[in-house]
Amino acid sequence: MRLTHIPTGIVVQCQNERSQHKNRSSAMRVLKARIFEVEQEKLNAEKKEQEQSKKKIEWGSQIRSYVLQPYRLVKDLRTNHEMGNVDAVLDGDIGSFIEAYLLSTNN
Repeated sequence: MRLTHIPTGIVVQCQNERSQHKNRSSAMRVLKARIFEVEQEKLNAEKKEQEQSKKKIEWGSQIRSYVLQPYRLVKDLRTNHEMGNVDAVLDGDIGSFIEAYLLSTNN
């Protein structure tokens, strides 16, 4: 028995049994397993590509710089957006930084 999966072009041939029905079912199992392996390889390649595109979280890859003395300033190093109201930023008001980043990534 010979089975071909047309979308992927995978061909499976089985002649283990004397019965054509048994050969067909065993060939179908092998074909399903091979299709599953191909799909798993695709998913693994996509995951690997996503992992490589991520930025590394290491020392020195900071996003914002907080200066509290002698002057008060918060600066986003990716967009060069600065804000003098440090207390608001430390309380969670980072909307202007998010907006600046989104505008810089869209351009």
